[in-house]
Amino acid sequence: MVYHYGVFKFHPGTTQSTIDNCFKALKGMVGKIPGLLSVESGPYESDEGLNEGFTHGFVMKFDSPKSRDAYLPHPEHERVKAIVVPNLAQVIVFDFAV
Repeated sequence: MVYHYGVFKFHPGTTQSTIDNCFKALKGMVGKIPGLLSVESGPYESDEGLNEGFTHGFVMKFDSPKSRDAYLPHPEHERVKAIVVPNLAQVIVFDFAV
């Protein structure tokens, strides 16, 4: 398994509707990209305060490193990036295998 996770900092003034649409698009990749098993996401929900301005996160689970690698240039991923990325002030993505 490979976990591909990230955190988003949306541009100031990004509406909740736009944020919801971004995460709907991310979750919609499941079933369209081979080996992408799941996408979970949500807003930051901790009193710890270590989020450094990042407000939302996501976790994708892939069945293998090969599937994750194929996802990166996949046309569906490119389509979703065109929806999500223009709304982001900053993004961090990190992968690990288990």
